[in-house]
Amino acid sequence: MKNKDRDGKPLIHPDKTSRMVPMTLMFLVLCGFSFYLGGIFCHNKDKLVIEEVERPAKTSPKDVIASPLQIKPVSFPECGSDYQDYTPCTDPRRWRKYSLHRLSFFERHCPPIFERKECLVPPPDGYKSPIKWPKSKDECWYRNVPYNWINKQKSNQNWLRKQGEKFFFPGGGTMFPRGVSAYVDLMTDLIPGMKDGTVRTALDTGCGVASWGGDLLDRGILTVSLAPRDNHEAQVQFALERGIPAILGIISTQRLPFPSNSFDMAHCSRCLIPWTEFGGLYLLEIHRMLRPGGFWVLSGPPVNYQNRWRGWNTTVEEQKSDYDKLQDYLSSMCFKLYKQKGDIAVWQKSTNPKCYDKLASPDVYPPKCDDGTEPDAAWYTPLRPCVVAPEAKYTKSGLDSLPKWPERLNAAPERLSGVHGGSSSAFKHDESKWKVRVKHYKKLLPALGTDKIRNVMDMNTVYGGFAAELVEDPLWVMNVVSSYSENTLVVVFDRGLIGTYHDWCEAFSTYPRTYDLLHLDSLFSAESQRCDMKYVLLEMDRIVRPGGYVIIRESSYFLDAISTIAKAMKWSCKQEDTEYAVENEKVLICQKKLWYSSSSKSLR
Repeated sequence: MKNKDRDGKPLIHPDKTSRMVPMTLMFLVLCGFSFYLGGIFCHNKDKLVIEEVERPAKTSPKDVIASPLQIKPVSFPECGSDYQDYTPCTDPRRWRKYSLHRLSFFERHCPPIFERKECLVPPPDGYKSPIKWPKSKDECWYRNVPYNWINKQKSNQNWLRKQGEKFFFPGGGTMFPRGVSAYVDLMTDLIPGMKDGTVRTALDTGCGVASWGGDLLDRGILTVSLAPRDNHEAQVQFALERGIPAILGIISTQRLPFPSNSFDMAHCSRCLIPWTEFGGLYLLEIHRMLRPGGFWVLSGPPVNYQNRWRGWNTTVEEQKSDYDKLQDYLSSMCFKLYKQKGDIAVWQKSTNPKCYDKLASPDVYPPKCDDGTEPDAAWYTPLRPCVVAPEAKYTKSGLDSLPKWPERLNAAPERLSGVHGGSSSAFKHDESKWKVRVKHYKKLLPALGTDKIRNVMDMNTVYGGFAAELVEDPLWVMNVVSSYSENTLVVVFDRGLIGTYHDWCEAFSTYPRTYDLLHLDSLFSAESQRCDMKYVLLEMDRIVRPGGYVIIRESSYFLDAISTIAKAMKWSCKQEDTEYAVENEKVLICQKKLWYSSSSKSLR
């Protein structure tokens, strides 16, 4: 995923070579040194104002680099109370600017830089510290997610109910009236791999309040629950408040921000996605994300149409036609019907290369993708009406070839060889490094590993080493890989962890106050020339919960500037040594203060 434009294609840089002219060696050295310093201290006009630190008249390059970055003190006002659930790149206030075609207005549309908010997002009036896991799976504070629309509209389906100051989640759903556990029990009878560690990662499209993903957590299956921003339902916000992994998203015109051939299972329970429209384009995206041997589970129309069609405002003939069309599309994409019972149908993605070879024929639809688009390009990359075939060079990335969970976590994945610098020795070194680091972090932040921290994000992971060392703790980690860095997210998924691509020059696809801990390792060293540090930190403040924590591992050069901005965001921070107590790198441990809007009626 290195150097992509918004269409997922490699950026093409102009040839910067110039004609050779005679010059002395000293002239070359001086020019190179000037360019080096300019690269450090020159910034775009929209960056924070930087004050040069007074230095002795004579300095060496090492002295210049070691001098800390200084910025002027800043302050941030409160955002208005109507911004308490502000999601910058999926903002309902801006939907009217975008097309209704395929609901593309639900997709990411980030504001231009001159419209970015430089204010602190307030919590709702009456906000309380979230209920701790595992109790939070079944209940949350009403005032933290003060939306009663689902409760009123879905009361007959038992999604949730309001009682006093809380919402309760009975585990009901459109297609599982007897509760989500009974529904998943039936599914595990159909897919035995859900019981023995074969199936570890799952994607739930149109997740509701994420009860399916929540139930799977108890069965050792880690699920990314997905739903679009909705002005009424706040489905993803409910999921995260409960402590269940979720992000904002929709299958519409762009690929979802995940690698190809990565999820072990995908699920749709009457998620209202029109699977057979647009030439089966949305099925092609499911196919792309599922690894060979992976399962796609569908419950709802048109499955079991013979018995269900009367409740779907249609005719039995229409439903039969839709089911036949669905089956034809899936067969043409190298899926086979695995099992079906009652309202649940399961298809499995083929591992047979011969099936994909047949798609190369010119008269076949959908055809095999051959246009040069990277299979894993998934950041503002348009959906394509073609089948992304598994790469022939990877023979051990199919579901039946991977070690079962938990052995899978520490086995060097085959796709590591496709990462620049990736090797088994590099993987083992990364494992060893994070064992030491996480042990040190737990000394610096005793809350890490306790029920005080549930939702965690590693903002710029490599192989998921931070998450792997926390896997026994009562938390989950969303592993984020920069869309501009080496594509290591395939390794994260092959290890049985979850994550997403993202560009930290933009806002993340989540609601405010949805993570207990954010961790970043040298993010500003890597991205400060592209992304304004002020906006990255404001985004972090938006998504971390009041009382939540931030671990910033960074070059000493940036720490003073970070601390200045953190103070303006009402964070309390302390600077600590790394595990090896080196001078050029430090750890900043911060906690976000719980504060209320000046217009709030909450008691202070």
